[in-house]
Amino acid sequence: MENQLVELGLSDWNAATPNEAWIAALEAGKVLYFPQLGFRLQPDEQVLLTPAVLSPDVRNISLDANGRIKGVAGDEARQQAVAAMVGRFRTQAQALIHGLLPHYVPALRLAPTSYRPAQVETRVQSWRADDRRLHVDSFPSRPNYGERILRVFTNANPQGAPRVWRVGEPFEAVAARFLPRAKPYSRWQAKMLRALRVTKSLRSEYDHLMLQLHDGMKSDLDYQEKCEQQTVPFPAGSVWVCFSDQTSHAVMSGQYMLEQTLHLPAARQYNPDSSPLAILSRLTGRTLV
Repeated sequence: MENQLVELGLSDWNAATPNEAWIAALEAGKVLYFPQLGFRLQPDEQVLLTPAVLSPDVRNISLDANGRIKGVAGDEARQQAVAAMVGRFRTQAQALIHGLLPHYVPALRLAPTSYRPAQVETRVQSWRADDRRLHVDSFPSRPNYGERILRVFTNANPQGAPRVWRVGEPFEAVAARFLPRAKPYSRWQAKMLRALRVTKSLRSEYDHLMLQLHDGMKSDLDYQEKCEQQTVPFPAGSVWVCFSDQTSHAVMSGQYMLEQTLHLPAARQYNPDSSPLAILSRLTGRTLV
């Protein structure tokens, strides 16, 4: 298969500049990979690289847009130390995206920043929640009407262990394969889910179809094994960026990752026609939001 990674030599978070080829690759669902960028911890932050900082009842630690930290086990000093580390990563991730993609900046919406100290391999989850299966991101309770999910990741593993992903086939190939299997959209069912507060807003046909793709991919074990894909070990000290609602991906192993999510209206892309919303609208011949 065609390589789904674009390797870039940037080594300074604040030195990124836009490049038409990189932007087109990102908006086509490829992964921008920065092996030399790295998120450098302060000496006193090394003690935060332990699963013990994670509250036992949560999967990840998160820092919201107002600077509130959630999911940290420990006293106020530890809470503040983790918040400072995650906040510094947020600042650097934003600088990277603003430099690479200046056209996005006025329209970007900041989501919480996460720190994931747990080991991927030991998670016990249902098949639908198991991110070790290839999928595109879609969230059952949070309809987004085609808004993009742009993510910046870094591997901060102190033992040098890679974070291993599988990256699958392009989004249009996924959609062409799984759309014929999708259950029809039901507006009355969407209204019922909203009334019961299963969803935070009315689920659009776009959101319904994205969930159908997500679940269809994860439930098809033959597809998981045999579809075109590549295994990518992202080394400790590297950074990668993708639209996780478009890039078919699975997280196979690793520990100690930081991640920043940014949301973007599909219409504000450099090429809106490359968005999942545009692709699904074209394949179905319908207006989906």
